[in-house]
Amino acid sequence: MSMDDVGLDELEGHLDDEVANEGSGRHLTFQLAGQVYGIELRRVREIVRAQRATPVPDVPDYVLGVMNLRGTVVPVVDARRRMGIQARDADERTCVIVCSYEGEGVGVVVDTVCDVIDVDEADVVEARSEVSTRNAMIRGLVRTTAGVRILLCLDRLLERQARSDESVAA
Repeated sequence: MSMDDVGLDELEGHLDDEVANEGSGRHLTFQLAGQVYGIELRRVREIVRAQRATPVPDVPDYVLGVMNLRGTVVPVVDARRRMGIQARDADERTCVIVCSYEGEGVGVVVDTVCDVIDVDEADVVEARSEVSTRNAMIRGLVRTTAGVRILLCLDRLLERQARSDESVAA
């Protein structure tokens, strides 16, 4: 199932089915600046349409602020900025992937959600180890029938975010 084929509502329903049948190798894929990335599906709580985040002071520039998700305050991270990719304005395809991180929900803004794929861990190739913000977040690469997908380590993507939240809560 591809975001090109269905709308966000249909993908959300598909995600519910996928989470119910999840295996450790299932990944949700999404795009940032035309490149396809993946994160472990078991960490995804839900996908929502992008909404304006309320800014909070004294946080890194990749933390857009917080959003109200059915009465719960959820911090929101811009995945583009976090990975050192030039930011862009949201459009009708921009989504927030609400992920589990240290028992809490954190929203990750992406250009668009693509698909759910099965990944055999034996097929994951370690990314080169050049030191950069983006490479530090890459868990590995996997070849699929649709092309190479970059698998991200969600904990590394969000780890500095957690420290920022602590300063906001203080």
